[in-house]
Amino acid sequence: MAFVCFVAMASQGFLYFRTPVPELPDIELYLYALRPRILGETLEAVRLASPFLVRSFEPPIAAVVGRRVLTLRRLGKRIVWELDGGLFLIFHLMIAGRLRWKPKGTAVPGKVGLAAFDFPGGTLLLTEAGSKRRASLYVAHGEASLVAHDPGGVEPLDVSREAFAAALRRENHTLKRALTDPHVIGGIGNAYSDEILLDAQLSPMKLASHLTDDDVVRLHASTVRVLSGWRDRLIDETGDLFPEKVTAFREGMLAHGRFGKPCPRCGTPIQRIRYASNEANYCPRCQTGGKLLADRSLSRLLKDDWPRTLDELERRKGKN
Repeated sequence: MAFVCFVAMASQGFLYFRTPVPELPDIELYLYALRPRILGETLEAVRLASPFLVRSFEPPIAAVVGRRVLTLRRLGKRIVWELDGGLFLIFHLMIAGRLRWKPKGTAVPGKVGLAAFDFPGGTLLLTEAGSKRRASLYVAHGEASLVAHDPGGVEPLDVSREAFAAALRRENHTLKRALTDPHVIGGIGNAYSDEILLDAQLSPMKLASHLTDDDVVRLHASTVRVLSGWRDRLIDETGDLFPEKVTAFREGMLAHGRFGKPCPRCGTPIQRIRYASNEANYCPRCQTGGKLLADRSLSRLLKDDWPRTLDELERRKGKN
C-alpha cells in the first residue's frame, strides 16, 4: 500500500519541488544580451525599490551613477559590471532574480520589482518572484575587492582536465554535490549537473574518490560539451532579442525535469531523488547499472517496500 501511494504521489509531482536557478548558460545568455545594450554606455540613474537589495555600504550605490560600463563578465553565477573609476556592480540573481530590458524610464513593477538601471537606450529592470528577497547587489572598488565575491570554484569552460580532476578530488563529495558546489566548480546547479552526469553516464551519488582516470576524462568532456552547447543554443535561439524566459527547465533537456519520461539513450524512465533542498534526475540503466537510488525520506518511510532495482520497480508497478 505504501509503495502504491509513493508511485501516485511522485508521478503527480507532490514529493518534489524545483528551483529554477539561473546557471552558467543562462548567465552567459544575459551577458550576451546586455553587451550591445549597455557596454560603453553611461549608467544615468539607479532606482531602488527594495531596501534589502544592496548588501554593501562602501562605496555607496550612488557612486555608480554617471559611470560608464567598461566590461561585463561572469563570476560563477554572478554578473559583474566593471565601471570607470575602478567600481564594480556585482549581481547575484539567486533563485528567482531576473533581468528585463524595457524602454527608458519604465517604472519598477510592484511586488516583483527590485531596481531599475537607466541607460541612454533603455532601462534594465531587476525583478524577483516570490515573497523572499534573496537576490543581491554589491558595489565594490578595485579588482582585488572582487576576490571576496568569488567562491573559488574552477571555471568549467576554461579549466584544464588536470585542474578539473584536482578540484573534484579535493574533498570526497558525491559527483552531484561536487558539480553544484561553487567552491569546487563555478556556475553549475541542479539542472545542468543532471544533464552533464547523464551525458557522462555517471551516477550522481558516485564519490569523487571512486572516479577512475577514464571517468574524469569523460566527465570533463561532458561538462564542457553540455555547458557550451546549451550556451550557444540559447544565444542562437534568442538572437537580437532580450531573453524574457530564463529558467533551468528547458525543452530539449535529456534528464532534468523529465521524471518518468524515457531516457533518450536507452528508453528507460528517468528517475529522481530528493535530498536536502536539491533533487537529482538520472537514468538508472545508463548511470547506476539498473540500481534505484534511495530517497532518504521516502526510503525511510517505505522501508522494505522501497524498490532497490529498476527490475523490482517495474515488477511492482505491474502488480498494481
